[in-house]
Amino acid sequence: MRLDGCTALITGASAGLGREIARQLASRARTLVLVARRTERLEEVRAELVAKHPALKVLVCPIDLAKHKSVSQLCEMLAAEAIVPDFLINNAGLGDRGIFDSADFGRLNDMMQVNVVSLTLLTRKLLPAMLEARRGAILNVSSSASFLPIPGMGVYAATKAYVTSFSEALRAEVRGRGITVSALCPGPVHTEFDAVARRADAAGQPAPEFTYVPPEKVVRDALAGIENARAIVIPGVAMKIAMAIARATPLAVLRFAGRFAR
Repeated sequence: MRLDGCTALITGASAGLGREIARQLASRARTLVLVARRTERLEEVRAELVAKHPALKVLVCPIDLAKHKSVSQLCEMLAAEAIVPDFLINNAGLGDRGIFDSADFGRLNDMMQVNVVSLTLLTRKLLPAMLEARRGAILNVSSSASFLPIPGMGVYAATKAYVTSFSEALRAEVRGRGITVSALCPGPVHTEFDAVARRADAAGQPAPEFTYVPPEKVVRDALAGIENARAIVIPGVAMKIAMAIARATPLAVLRFAGRFAR
């Protein structure tokens, strides 16, 4: 799918990768729908984009995807504006870094709701129109954590394993029907995500600096992956090598290595 002239809906658009996706799409898209909790941040993004691209239509949707009826509310807003997205970017995500037995279940529940339930429901709501038009793309922002069980981030990694698996299955289902589905699986990226996800009791050191990839490159690779119909996008040479090894290694070996590392 060529992205020029698309109508893109971006969740988690107020910061981090979501904001960068909006910036990189602004010169190519006809309409952007920006979804996030923080109205003030969304308005900042809209002002920035419209100042540089006056012809761009930007709809701001301040919605908390951790809430039960959030996707229904979002779809009602789209219907009221007669907007039918043909590019869905499921970028919104929550993290939780710390051991499971001290986790706050409310926080875990919000994470599962955003990372899994809202992502799945929003995809289900928007996919039929794409299929009818035989044009569309879905970019699900997963994580390299989706390939491994990660002590200290067990629930987060499990939610991202769902996202990657769901993306690959959906891709197979819509093959030949004009729809591209890709999973973006970055390693460490310098955004506010880790600071928000890390609990006070969380152990462990930050990842080595050479494994980090700038947000700008992550997004460039993701959008190129959509246009080239790639199933999995892993930005950065170091992470590509590490994840290729991880995916080819039997799970029993990975479990042993994890115990040894701890």
